[in-house]
Amino acid sequence: MARDVFFLKGYAEASMSTIAARLGGSKATLYNYFPSKEALFEAHVRDQCGRFAQGVLDLSDEAPVAEVLTGLGERYIDHLLSDWAVRTCQIIVAEAGRTPDLARVFFEVGPAVGLDRLHRYLERAQARGQIDAPDTALAAAQFLSLCRGHRHLMLLLNIAARPSAETLSSEVASAVKLFMARYGMARP
Repeated sequence: MARDVFFLKGYAEASMSTIAARLGGSKATLYNYFPSKEALFEAHVRDQCGRFAQGVLDLSDEAPVAEVLTGLGERYIDHLLSDWAVRTCQIIVAEAGRTPDLARVFFEVGPAVGLDRLHRYLERAQARGQIDAPDTALAAAQFLSLCRGHRHLMLLLNIAARPSAETLSSEVASAVKLFMARYGMARP
């Protein structure tokens, strides 16, 4: 797969010839589908981010906000700390100075989609009187930041291993508790 070549060699060192050989086809055939390495990598990022959004970002208006945020937080951090997500983010950050368009596309089809969907969910929760968040866009960004915590950076820097599922669940529960302490509605 092209992804394997990008992960093994890095974006800058990956070539269409190496990718074609790994796929078992010719470089000419690969160029018929993707006019450039940038287009191939972009297609890969769009595909993976789209898959992520399908299941992870489904937010029910029927369940209590804390329950919805707990589920979202656990799915989000599970994905964010996955090998694919960490390695892709490492590549994008490494190339951002040389190919800012790739970074922009990644942000637009990945993080921005998640922020927008959570923002819209929090707006609906605000309208239902379930939370008190004057700036739901900021609240969405804060929640995702709380979930990311220090773990994501440590994995990006390759200075820590992925923690256990129990540790991640506990950290998401703390993030939800902090979020609800700030934005949750006090019960009479």
